Amino acid sequence: MSDAPSAPGAGSATATRPAPVPRPTRPTRPAGHGRVGVVLVSHSQELALAVRRLALTMAGSDDPAPVSATGGTPDDGLGTSAVLVAAAARRVDQGHGVAVLSDLGSAVSTVLALLADADEHGLPFPVRFADAPFVEGAVAAVVTATAGGDLAAVLDAAEETYRQHKTGRPHL
Repeated sequence: MSDAPSAPGAGSATATRPAPVPRPTRPTRPAGHGRVGVVLVSHSQELALAVRRLALTMAGSDDPAPVSATGGTPDDGLGTSAVLVAAAARRVDQGHGVAVLSDLGSAVSTVLALLADADEHGLPFPVRFADAPFVEGAVAAVVTATAGGDLAAVLDAAEETYRQHKTGRPHL
């Protein structure tokens, strides 16, 4: 007995099966092709690292975008250090831009002041600030950067999280 299908007899109807749908393949990045880097800035190094871990986990990739977490001051106190933020931006730079997210008001002020004098601080180009919630924006930015989005897409994804309401009701 053979497992091979038999040819239909003369005059018999043939059942046609739809052709199998090809499964999408995950695009692979060519060697040397960088992605947008993401810098997470918090007043607390522990918080920045925790948000980084969450965002990388949510990206679900064994080849994620470069993400750096920086928080606190050089002497391990609470606060934000422009020197640490600039170093973090240089670490994640792969030539496609860097998106920076921060947690609280004074961290935002530090980052914006740093970006205003980007050349003076040796920041990579371009570096942009994402006006987004820290946790939700970080996840969206890292997921988008990992998927290969450009800097504009990474910033848009992070900033879109402001418009995603947790109650499901429109914000009035």
